Amino acid sequence: MSLSSALNIAQSSLRNTAFQTGVVSRNVQEAGNPDYSRRAAVLASTAPGASVVDVKRAVSEQLFKQNLSAISAASGQGAFFQGLDRLGLGVNGVDNASSPAAAIGRLQEALDLYAATPSNRNLAENALDAARQVVRSLNEGTTAIQTFRVEADQAIGRSVDALNGLLSDFKQANDAVKVGTASGRDVSDALDRRDAILKKIAEYVPVSTLTRGDNDMVIVTGDGATLFETTPRAVTFSPSTALAAGLDGNKVYVDGVPLKASAADGLSGGIAAQLALRDDATSTMQAQLDEIARGLITAFAEKDPTAANPDRAGLFTWPGGPAIPAAGTLVNGLAGVIALNPAMDTAQGGDATLLRDGGANGAAYVVNTGGSSYSGLLIAYGERIGATMSFDPQAGISPSVSLSAYSSNAIGWFENLRQEASRAAEAKQALAARTGESLSNETGVNIDEEMALLLELEHSYQASARIIKAVDEMLAALLAAA
Repeated sequence: MSLSSALNIAQSSLRNTAFQTGVVSRNVQEAGNPDYSRRAAVLASTAPGASVVDVKRAVSEQLFKQNLSAISAASGQGAFFQGLDRLGLGVNGVDNASSPAAAIGRLQEALDLYAATPSNRNLAENALDAARQVVRSLNEGTTAIQTFRVEADQAIGRSVDALNGLLSDFKQANDAVKVGTASGRDVSDALDRRDAILKKIAEYVPVSTLTRGDNDMVIVTGDGATLFETTPRAVTFSPSTALAAGLDGNKVYVDGVPLKASAADGLSGGIAAQLALRDDATSTMQAQLDEIARGLITAFAEKDPTAANPDRAGLFTWPGGPAIPAAGTLVNGLAGVIALNPAMDTAQGGDATLLRDGGANGAAYVVNTGGSSYSGLLIAYGERIGATMSFDPQAGISPSVSLSAYSSNAIGWFENLRQEASRAAEAKQALAARTGESLSNETGVNIDEEMALLLELEHSYQASARIIKAVDEMLAALLAAA
């Protein structure tokens, strides 16, 4: 080998070492960045020596797709569980202390005490106060649910805006990848940006991808709707300023296709979770409150002993009173408008003893046959609360139980839903963490490996430097001999 060839090889080695050192240093610098994929300089043999021909970016397409799916599922289940937690506190309070079931239990106790001493006006007032608490729990529960639905609707609007913004950012990153790929430039940074944006998109909607020529990427949702192809497709939603009980809000459309939003569909993505909270869980919960309200109006209705007149609303009434809501028919929003009968409510100038005596609606018949010691009607009210009645099956729990059992079952239904959401959220979060860790192991930076590679490059640099020094000494000797 000639001295000039040896010198050229050493110089080539120094250039390659410098370039490789830069790549490794960048890897070390980005070690804490979860959206960075490890780079490696690829060498090719030349005559003489070797040269850097490419920078290879670590990829694992299968793991990346699994991670996208896990991110969507974790985002959806996490948002659903957090929403249920807020909803439960708003409607039932801490440890269900302000739930209708708790209020009905206190009303039963107050009625029992009043029935034991029906002449005691203080006990009559206590019973009325317990009834007010029942009304308040239903009214405030309805308000909490409808407020929650409006907030969820607004959150959907913000998520749709954010998703459209991400799709716009994705287009810029995708265009940079296509142009760089077509011109033969290193597009590793652009690919990192594109993948990072794709992960954020997956937090809102479940996605799958297809890569075409020049690294051009197409995104479709889990439902098969096109989300991005060359340009972003429209994601549209019309927020509502108010939502009526029992009626669903507006849908989210992806390229004209409505986004699925049922718990049965897996709740992948935050938008689907918000839609399910707004139209599914809250609507069922509202229906249960409405059925409890109907059950109260029915249980405390005044019964005509002569059967000459239909039953009329007694202690509890509603805008449709004094008629009784039809059995087995859901009256949407009834829990928000149920009220105490003004004829009995002392806060409205009523007479509390009508709870004991009857005749709240000016009925001509006489119920009280025992004067101030009469307790038959009070006892009957307690028995009706514990008697089996029919409820609308649309509300999601047993349609044939007592009112007290139904109100307790409503809490059980919600707690079961919340616990299932909690378990699902934990499982999906764990899956997202595992797939993310597996992806990082395949494509992320290992500091120990990079430092070991830096040490090898240092040795290569030293060897090249020694060759150059030896060539220099030989050339110097030749020149001296001449």
